[in-house]
Amino acid sequence: MDGTGRILVPPYDDPAIMAGQGTAALELMEDVPDLDALLTPMGGGGLMAGCSTVARALRPAAKIYGVEADTANDTYLSFKNGERVSIAPPPTIADGIRNLSPGVLTFPINQKTVTDVLLVSDEEIAEAVRFLLLRGKILVEPTGAVPAAALLAGKVPMPTGSRIGVVLSGGNIDPTLLAEILTTE
Repeated sequence: MDGTGRILVPPYDDPAIMAGQGTAALELMEDVPDLDALLTPMGGGGLMAGCSTVARALRPAAKIYGVEADTANDTYLSFKNGERVSIAPPPTIADGIRNLSPGVLTFPINQKTVTDVLLVSDEEIAEAVRFLLLRGKILVEPTGAVPAAALLAGKVPMPTGSRIGVVLSGGNIDPTLLAEILTTE
């Protein structure tokens, strides 16, 4: 609580936030219990920590992939180094994953539960946003579209016929950016 009586709620590095965000995987896996893999955006790690904890509990053999923009690769680099690393402010259209470093609480959870971190380019993210809107009639912000971008770009190392769940999160996209994405190919 701050001096005004308000409570600051961290966006990802908090056990209650992780638990709440994990309900996305819980609902998905209640509907599709035999998933072979789960893909989730990877920012500060709260959504992934919650989802990967649920997925590991319900489907231990499933592969779990976090997805980041290739210029916002703090978690990817941290996984490779075995410890949290920091990066410079990343220039990506996926503004929700412009973290400089994975969360203090989320990183060790994700190290234990996530199979790997995949990287996608801004072009692949834009293509996923376009595909989801024009073909799926779903407006997804660039950050929320990163897992779909990995799938559409063929970057998920799963055999053909695998049942892959994709968490799409968020529809907050600047109208100017959306117009640019829709008119550029």
